[in-house]
Amino acid sequence: MEGEPDGALLGAPSGGGSPAGGTGGTGGTEGTGGPRTPGGDAGNPGSSHPPDRTQAILEATKQVAALLKSAGLPFALAGSVAAYAHGVPQSLQHDTDFAILREDAAAVTEALEAAGIPVRVPPEDWLIKARSHGEEIDLIFELARHPVTHELLDRAHTLPVDSVRMPVLAPTDLVGSLLAAFSEHHCDFGAVLPIARTLREKIDWELLRRESEGSPMPEAFLYLLERLNVIEPPEATP
Repeated sequence: MEGEPDGALLGAPSGGGSPAGGTGGTGGTEGTGGPRTPGGDAGNPGSSHPPDRTQAILEATKQVAALLKSAGLPFALAGSVAAYAHGVPQSLQHDTDFAILREDAAAVTEALEAAGIPVRVPPEDWLIKARSHGEEIDLIFELARHPVTHELLDRAHTLPVDSVRMPVLAPTDLVGSLLAAFSEHHCDFGAVLPIARTLREKIDWELLRRESEGSPMPEAFLYLLERLNVIEPPEATP
């Protein structure tokens, strides 16, 4: 997760150490999983791969979302695929991230494994990981050390993701989680800038300023957005 605005990045510790996800998302590997063959998949033997990486990630996203919806488990799509769902143009290159409640981890594991999707528990204690269509799936309990809550999931927007409708983190929550993940060890402003540009009219920037107060890297990014005329500077207080 290092250097990319993925969900794994969202779960990255905000104060040091590299994010535990290998993509810019939440803890783990970058989702390559070794060499691929046209007729098989490490997580789902015998399945065929979509023709490109973006489509493979979307297929994995749709499969997991459909299973979680069928099981009645609350969740919201996070990370770069959430940005894609909100209309940020990009070619997907990293794992899919879902925000789930910590107390639902066992039920999520059961639902995915019942459908033949392998689930594993990594050393990090803020997510579980699965694999579908040759792609890594991060199921996150914390976004940049902030626990996933019912309130966060209730604010999610229901959007189509390649024809399947699913809950997606609200724009303010999505960008806020990306800002909170910035640290001295992980600070790729360039990866988050296009997301902020595209979603700027949908984001409560004053809320993000208050939440970022005293955090050097998020404050620096907000200042950069002001200098680039992406957002207005805060009103001067008398």
